[in-house]
Amino acid sequence: MVAYVKDLDSSSIDEFASGIRGAIVLPDDPTYDETRKVFNGMIDKRPGMFVKCVDVADVIYSVNFARENNLLVAVRGGGHNAGGLGLCDDGFVIDLSGLKSVRVNTDDNTVRVGGGNVWGEVDHATHPFGLAVPAGIISTTGVGGLTLGGGVGHLSRKYGLTIDNLLEADMVLADGSCVTVNANQHADLFWAIRGGGGNFGIVTSFKFQAHPVKTVFGGPTLWPIEKTEEIMQWYHEFIHQAPDELNGFVATLIIPGPPFPDFLHGKQFCGIVWCFAGDMDKAKDVFEPIHEMDPLFEHVGEMPYPAIQTLFDGLLPPGMQWYWRADFFKDLGPEARKKHLEFGSSIPTPLSQMHLYPISGAASRVGKDETPWAYRDANYAGVIVGIDPDPANAEVITKWSKDYFDALHPYSLGGAYSNFMMDEGQERVKASYRYNYEKLAKIKKKYDPNNFFRVNQNIVPSN
Repeated sequence: MVAYVKDLDSSSIDEFASGIRGAIVLPDDPTYDETRKVFNGMIDKRPGMFVKCVDVADVIYSVNFARENNLLVAVRGGGHNAGGLGLCDDGFVIDLSGLKSVRVNTDDNTVRVGGGNVWGEVDHATHPFGLAVPAGIISTTGVGGLTLGGGVGHLSRKYGLTIDNLLEADMVLADGSCVTVNANQHADLFWAIRGGGGNFGIVTSFKFQAHPVKTVFGGPTLWPIEKTEEIMQWYHEFIHQAPDELNGFVATLIIPGPPFPDFLHGKQFCGIVWCFAGDMDKAKDVFEPIHEMDPLFEHVGEMPYPAIQTLFDGLLPPGMQWYWRADFFKDLGPEARKKHLEFGSSIPTPLSQMHLYPISGAASRVGKDETPWAYRDANYAGVIVGIDPDPANAEVITKWSKDYFDALHPYSLGGAYSNFMMDEGQERVKASYRYNYEKLAKIKKKYDPNNFFRVNQNIVPSN
């Protein structure tokens, strides 16, 4: 049986607090309500205790304390987790946001990153050296969550997913031991964390391969929503034949306001956000077929890589209501395109949107079982997100997202990118790992036989 923090006597908590360098936050602490806030304002969980770790020793102490007291544990890295799986009601939250450090090694272009960093901090550190690690599309995304789930973003077609650039990790396991995992040490565990999520331990630092990316050419192009079917058909034929250096994700969206010009505000569009990470002298030629599609609006140009990573940060601050649904897709066939037009024309709130991220180029050339990320054969990772600042609109954005998902799901490959999933149950988790689930379950049994790390997209230890 799981125990909760409220069942512990105060002396046990005091003894634990005296053994760590970080702070603990209990429900009667004046900072408690602020501490329990996460990126998704729809999440309203009330943990029994937070421990704000400042070093690896704090993490080890925390894991041992939780295991010895049979506490329900959630691990929070400080990023976006859609389903609020960095929190748990009445349980014990191990908060890694104090484990921040970024060290760039220019001898081999590698980067060592703390378990509590966000990607904007990594970009800030690597950019002066003309380097970047493939990550997502928003700088406030957490390094840990994005990496452990896969890592789809602007550089995926050129340099692969984030997990394809992970070289090593330091981890605290369920038994409190600390291990370094890479291709030569605990190779099975290293395989599992490249897509298997937070199921196998707490990663306190990551070592990534960085790549020469200083300046990119990109930005959004918009077409009236009525052109959705035409643009999606063209895009499907275009993007997978384009140079690997060119990435672009499709969106159905409403322009909510600044920084876009006034004449676009409140209108519905089919958009594509581009990022070309090649020779800037060739950018205009690469974009010529895009210009020939006659977008109603385009704002593309040369910019520092961190600029494109922060392009949408201002529109999506922490604390708004979010509801996510997702699937992988092979095609953008006529019926699917009709559904995108239908639901893209009925977006309920100005920030709600749908994205389709291409899985091609380098990301598609990794073997299906080289990592747990089982959808290398998909052409798109799709996500539908209902977003609004007002809790009164939570129901309407949730309904739109679910209805959009239900309409598209018959045309999907059956599973979803785990970083885009809410808490959707075991069958969805299995579908998202496909044929790799059984191997993951065996590794889970080896390293976490009692399912200590279970507040996540959970992989149940095999029997």
